[in-house]
Amino acid sequence: MKQILEEYVVVNGNKYRKGYTTGSCAAAAAKASVMMLLSGSVVEEVSIDTPAGVRLNLPVTDVCITAESAGCAVLKDGGDDPDMTSGLKIFATARRKSALGIEIRAGEGIGRVTLPGLKVAVGKPAINPVPEQMILKEVGNVLPENVGVEIMFTVPGGAEAALKTFNPKLGIIGGISILGTSGIVNPMSEEAWKEALALELNVLVAKGKKSAVYVFGNYGEHFVTQEIGLDKDNLIKVSNFMGFMLDKAVECGLEKILIVGHLGKLVKVAAGIFHTHSRVADARKEIMAAYTALEGAPAATVAQVYACRTTEAAAEIINRHGLQGVYDRIVANVSQRCMDHVFNKIQIGCILFHQDYTLLAMDENARKILKETGSSYGL
Repeated sequence: MKQILEEYVVVNGNKYRKGYTTGSCAAAAAKASVMMLLSGSVVEEVSIDTPAGVRLNLPVTDVCITAESAGCAVLKDGGDDPDMTSGLKIFATARRKSALGIEIRAGEGIGRVTLPGLKVAVGKPAINPVPEQMILKEVGNVLPENVGVEIMFTVPGGAEAALKTFNPKLGIIGGISILGTSGIVNPMSEEAWKEALALELNVLVAKGKKSAVYVFGNYGEHFVTQEIGLDKDNLIKVSNFMGFMLDKAVECGLEKILIVGHLGKLVKVAAGIFHTHSRVADARKEIMAAYTALEGAPAATVAQVYACRTTEAAAEIINRHGLQGVYDRIVANVSQRCMDHVFNKIQIGCILFHQDYTLLAMDENARKILKETGSSYGL
């Protein structure tokens, strides 16, 4: 893929190239198709402005001009971001219509919203508000006031690509979303990830749910679904963003949260660390050693725990010396720290499991929440 945008960001000491969003592609393809509809001449490149303040000059491909319409595509380039939509072509076909104004339609490969809680109404194509405004602005810049136009967007391969995105869980079916708040893709962007998680929570609440299960990743999902026996309906993988997702839970009006995780993550939350990536904060051995000492372990045992490089190794020492009270302290502190974080607006319980999916501890709040679900696990 030819690199169009030569702007970079540095993440964790590594240099990554920026890209541009499906929204930018749609706006560019729409503008070019309208220009060709009006002139009858081929457009090879089109310029658009992005909300980020970056002006993009994007090549136009797959041009098709007939007596009734003009169409083209713009290739999506997400830069060095692991973007499932990179390489897709965003097509736009423009046709005149009798009524004035700009009508946006969506066909093959663009998803349709089926659940409330998103920025787009149920039943509408998954074209977010910012990209829609970009399309209207760019087309409006080249469309005479006395002319009306209909623009149909399609994305061949979009339905298949969407299966590898958040769309199925958000209730967006049949294709990808036309997204982007800035028009530019920032590689490895935490903000984009957090926005997707917030949308997932919005969808859950819009279904009428008042409780959620927060896990950190696939291990937690497996434990919740396979060991505890809960379904996925209330489950959200919060990754490293526990604090952010607790704040969003308050905004959404959740009443209860069950937090389920393994030692490596929960020991951090127990100490009030709400962004759990190791580059933000990693005091696992210090916390484990402190809890071991609080259980009355001799200094030599505390020193052994402190010397461990992994929480699994520390757990072996804790288990060998019969210090399971460490795990009870962890779940109790996780619940308390998180409830303090949300000013006790949400009831929060915690379940801690080991890497072999065995239960290590759960607090009383977790037992109550599980009982309300009808689960007898650990009761």
